[in-house]
Amino acid sequence: MGIFVFGGFMGTTKIGILYSTTGPYGAMGRDGRDGAEFAIEELAAEHPGLIEPVFIDPGANIPEYLEGARAMLRDHGCRHIVGTITSLARKEVLPLVEKHDGLLWYMCPYEGFEANDNVIYTGACPNQHLLPLFEYLIPRYGNRPYLVGANYVWGWEMNRLARELIGQAGGEVLGERYLPLEETAVERIVADIEQRRPSFILNNLIGPSSYAFLAAIKALGNRDPAFCPEKCPVVSCDLTECELPDIGPGVAEGQLSAAAYFDGLTTPENLAFKARVASRFGPGRRISSIFASAYASVKLCAEAIVIAGTDEPLAVRRALSATAHPSVLGPILIDEDTHHAALPFHLGRINAEGRFDVIQSQSAIAADPYLTGRKLRVPPQLRIVS
Repeated sequence: MGIFVFGGFMGTTKIGILYSTTGPYGAMGRDGRDGAEFAIEELAAEHPGLIEPVFIDPGANIPEYLEGARAMLRDHGCRHIVGTITSLARKEVLPLVEKHDGLLWYMCPYEGFEANDNVIYTGACPNQHLLPLFEYLIPRYGNRPYLVGANYVWGWEMNRLARELIGQAGGEVLGERYLPLEETAVERIVADIEQRRPSFILNNLIGPSSYAFLAAIKALGNRDPAFCPEKCPVVSCDLTECELPDIGPGVAEGQLSAAAYFDGLTTPENLAFKARVASRFGPGRRISSIFASAYASVKLCAEAIVIAGTDEPLAVRRALSATAHPSVLGPILIDEDTHHAALPFHLGRINAEGRFDVIQSQSAIAADPYLTGRKLRVPPQLRIVS
């Protein structure tokens, strides 16, 4: 691919890959690890000895995340960690990353209101997923949603923002409920939704809770056509291709999700990427935003190290913000103040084959994690290294 065109980094750098490949959100963790490992394999073919990975599976256990990060930073000498899925895990490992002056590459959509010098955010924040999602939903379905969420910071903050957006639109939130990460007893929530009859449902649940909820909404739609996806969709900002097999065939058909990447994108860059993934994992492999973002993060990290001539975090951050970098997500520009990537917005609808049809796209949106309103869409004339 020939992306390393500057710099003189000649050594080997260790990169920690910290994903829970087992546990309640193991499907996402496995996709993150696969994407990171695939990038490392490609880098090894192009630049032998550049990257030495350190893989640790915390099993969705917060103490194990801490021990894994500590081992990577202290014992293995990693200065960069790609990983964590949930905001809970990210926030738990951050003090260790700060203590050791490392960089955490966080590539999942999250709730925003964070900008840490020791994090590179290649996942979307709310002005890149929730705001454009609501711009699509409210004119088409109405402004009286029902909010469900995982009982931690992702669910709390996403639903808080949703309440504010609905209030600004002159609407009303008809209900708001939370579930622990592994809770699958959703019957009371669905009964409340059936009674209140919202315009749409914002789903900020995670893993098994989300899958059980989607199955229960499917059953409700079968009983009452007012709750079919065409009339009252369930919309998410964190539902990906790798989870659809766990939900089951046809269960979530017609429901919507926002992401910076979908397997179904038809750009030349994505078609070439899919061909390489198929040759490595087989032709049936779905590529999720988790896989693509982990892959892009590892490639971006390696490129910045080569350009900087060192894996020292400050130099790497400077290399990242100097110009835009090509990636499977499109050109990535890291803001020098917030350390967030400018990312595109795509809206996908789940089809009968268990994949996403992309029904709307927007070009790269500069991250505005604190919703100040000062960030504008990234201009098309961004300079790209090639």
